Amino acid sequence: QVQLVEAGGGLVQAGGSLRLSCAVSGRTFSSSAMGWFRQAQGKTREFVAAISRSGDSILYADSVKGRFTISRDNAKNTVFLQMNSLKREDTAVYYCAADFGVPYYSYTQSSGSYDYWGQGTQVTVSS
Repeated sequence: QVQLVEAGGGLVQAGGSLRLSCAVSGRTFSSSAMGWFRQAQGKTREFVAAISRSGDSILYADSVKGRFTISRDNAKNTVFLQMNSLKREDTAVYYCAADFGVPYYSYTQSSGSYDYWGQGTQVTVSS
């Protein structure tokens, strides 16, 4: 059984930082591209960042480019999202997702391509 467990969310002031983590178990982590998505209250889920199996190919949404950094540690079966210079509009539930069986340097921003999802972690940015 594949499980994705996010951690690291919380309340932070605008301009602050948070680091989210997502631990994957149940399948070989290195065989999955990983993605982060978020959903603000009353809005649809949106893409934030994705990273390939190799860790060399990365994609960011324009809204977070230059502020967020996605990374992975295949030895620890974990993907991270470092969030700096947080803004109120970053407030959302953040989800990690795993896309297994993709080519080594591939990733996608399409939520429909991901096979497994975490339960989400709330990030709230106050002014």
